[in-house]
Amino acid sequence: MKIACVLGPRFEDSEFKDPYDAFRKAGHEVTIVGLEAGAELDGDKGKVNAKVDHAFRDVKAGDFDALLIPGGSSPDKLRAHEEPVSFVKSFMGSGKPVFAICHGPQLLLTADEYRDHRMTAWKTVQGDLKKAGANVVDQEVVVDRNLVTSRQPSDIPAFIRASLKVMEQVPARR
Repeated sequence: MKIACVLGPRFEDSEFKDPYDAFRKAGHEVTIVGLEAGAELDGDKGKVNAKVDHAFRDVKAGDFDALLIPGGSSPDKLRAHEEPVSFVKSFMGSGKPVFAICHGPQLLLTADEYRDHRMTAWKTVQGDLKKAGANVVDQEVVVDRNLVTSRQPSDIPAFIRASLKVMEQVPARR
């Protein structure tokens, strides 16, 4: 499968790197999509860096089979721009798998794509989602149809397992 990973400045190192590596190891192609192609992005902890493969303006949700939204400050930085918000909204509307961890659901909130799903997120984001009317639970991983969410770095193993399982259920691209 082709997975788009939306990434902005100060992403949470492990929430990007661990799923990215696990998805690639499982044979999936992961493309980093950001505000500017070729931009070098550093993780919040300074342990991981990444290079943006494509800018949002150069891709569309239809180019990919699934979406990964790592946490940290990245989702908040991205949701200040229309292109990432539209990209995420398009993905959610397509019914394709979306994997959001920690602060990742902030992008779902801004894209107005949260009301119809049961989900979890980082503690403070859970509060924002609840106030907006989302169905929020405090669990390490929540799978609701196409959406897989987790709360924090300690949930990464469960997040990866659930995400890979959801991808197994998606028909192969023709």
